[in-house]
Amino acid sequence: VRYTSVLAITISVICSILAFACVSISLDLIQRGDDFSISTLLEKANANLGKNLDEPLVIFGDIAVPTGLQNADPCTARGCLWPKNNGRVVVPYRISDQYSRRERDVIEQGLRSFEAATCVSFRPQSRERDFLDIQSRDGCYSFVGRRGGGQIVSLSRQGCVFHQIVQHEVLHALGFDHEQTRSDRDQHVRILLENVIPGMEHNFRKINTRNLDTPYDYNSVMHYGRFAFSRDREPTIVPIPDENVAIGRATEMSANDILRVNRLYTCSMYLVSFRFFFFPFL
Repeated sequence: VRYTSVLAITISVICSILAFACVSISLDLIQRGDDFSISTLLEKANANLGKNLDEPLVIFGDIAVPTGLQNADPCTARGCLWPKNNGRVVVPYRISDQYSRRERDVIEQGLRSFEAATCVSFRPQSRERDFLDIQSRDGCYSFVGRRGGGQIVSLSRQGCVFHQIVQHEVLHALGFDHEQTRSDRDQHVRILLENVIPGMEHNFRKINTRNLDTPYDYNSVMHYGRFAFSRDREPTIVPIPDENVAIGRATEMSANDILRVNRLYTCSMYLVSFRFFFFPFL
């Protein structure tokens, strides 16, 4: 029975990857260049953040934090994770009526993309106290980890309703930070603060991340592009030792993004199927 379950999950993972492959390829052809990097999309959408008193304080580009806690390292304890029952993590959500049918489809596809490859799934909120409250506010942002109550995930209709942005913000809500803020990032990228817009240097602060024994990933959907918060279009993030490596252009969660979700939430069966699919000879 165990091996049948593993095989079923493995087939589900393969089907999910194949299903999104064409979408990823077509998006990649359209979104070549750093003008379509995750960070560029977020910066454009978040240009007016901070002008509305109803919005939370946002740091690191798109991470919401309670006012007064901007120096805190969010979600470094297991208490900020979503609860797990019977081997699955079910996250309730509510999508605002502000969105069109097409926009809702993009958001729901982003949520469903977690279900085939991880033990995390999403269901419409009914009576649950804690849930993701997805709204079109000013910009794209999310709190990191479970905060309690109706937790805002902002996906503005003006620039945030893209598949990779939905995945990016949901990964924040599940407990993940940006790749370039990893505790070991200095071994993999150089941060050129002299090229950063004055006053935006705090967005490049390293934090005490849980790396879950996974490698630094330039292809992560959580990685910003090389011109993030740049003044005069000078690079702010440079890969090392090969500075020509593409960064911040993900249109889909990487294999490492998926692996981290499964490790953080101890998705045992999915970890077995992940190893079988990606590393069959180990």
